[in-house]
Amino acid sequence: MRGQAQRLFKRATRKIYLIVDGHPVHRSVAIKQFVAEYADRLCLIRLPGYCSELNPDELLNQDVKTNALGKSRPTNKADMIRNVRSHLHRRQKEPNVIRNLFNEKHVRYAA
Repeated sequence: MRGQAQRLFKRATRKIYLIVDGHPVHRSVAIKQFVAEYADRLCLIRLPGYCSELNPDELLNQDVKTNALGKSRPTNKADMIRNVRSHLHRRQKEPNVIRNLFNEKHVRYAA
């Protein structure tokens, strides 16, 4: 997380509000220490448990399943990995598509 946060900190001009799910790594001692260390620049917002509809990541996951895996079925693991990486790389160059995911009513809070 340190590396990712450092990249965010370089670009951010104001406090970062990071939405996290209930994954155990997000509740670890290391994360708690990190957030405490950077409390002036970083705030974690924890999603309630079992609320996948509130998690913007789930919309991207659905996009990947539909467009990277559903349109041309991979025949093996390597094909699947290649399709997913290619799709996510394409999405990286389409910020408008990612922005549109946040128009869904359950995740507008994160926009």
